[in-house]
Amino acid sequence: MVRGKIQVKRIENATSRQVTFSKRRNGLLKKAYELSVLCEAEVAAIIFSQKGRLYEFSSSDIQMIIEQYLNRTNSGQLNNIAEEQYIKELRSETAIMEKKIRLLDVSQRELFGYGLSSCNSEELQEIENQLVRSLHRIRETKAWILMDHIKHLKEKERLLLEEKAMISGKCGAKDQQQLPGDQERHSDTNQ
Repeated sequence: MVRGKIQVKRIENATSRQVTFSKRRNGLLKKAYELSVLCEAEVAAIIFSQKGRLYEFSSSDIQMIIEQYLNRTNSGQLNNIAEEQYIKELRSETAIMEKKIRLLDVSQRELFGYGLSSCNSEELQEIENQLVRSLHRIRETKAWILMDHIKHLKEKERLLLEEKAMISGKCGAKDQQQLPGDQERHSDTNQ
C-alpha cells in the first residue's frame, strides 16, 4: 500500500484528529530522542494537546535547556539592539567625518588660491595670516634641518682632520726613520 501526500490542514473528525495527534506526537518524541542520541544534541520537546495535556521529552534537565534557550534568545535580542546602536553611531561618525573632509577640502583649495571669490576681506586676511604662519613654520623646519646637516658635516670634517693628522704623523715618523739610514750611506761614500 503506497502512502500519498496528505494535505496539511485541520482534521475535522475529532476521532481521526486524536489518533493522528497520538501517532505524530509519538513519532516526534521518537525523532527528538534519536536526534539527541545520534548527534549528542541537547533536545527538548514540549507538546500541549488540544485538551491541555502536557507531553515532553528532554535529553537532559529540561529546566537547564529552557534557561539556555531563554539566555540565547534574550542575548540575541540585546545583540540586535547593540548592533543597531553601533550602526547608528557609525553613521553619525561617518557624517561628521564627511563634513570635516569637505571643510578640509575647501580650506586646502583656499590655501592654494582657488575659490576665493566667495570670501570676504576678513576671511582673505585670515587665509593670508595662515599662509604666513605656515611659511614661518616651513622656514623654521628647513633651518633646523640645515643646521643639523651642517652639524653632521662639521663632525665628519673633524674626524677627517684627525685621520689626516694621524696619517701625517705616521708618514713623518717613517721619513725620520729613513733619514739616519740615508746619512750612513752618505757617510760611507764620503770615506
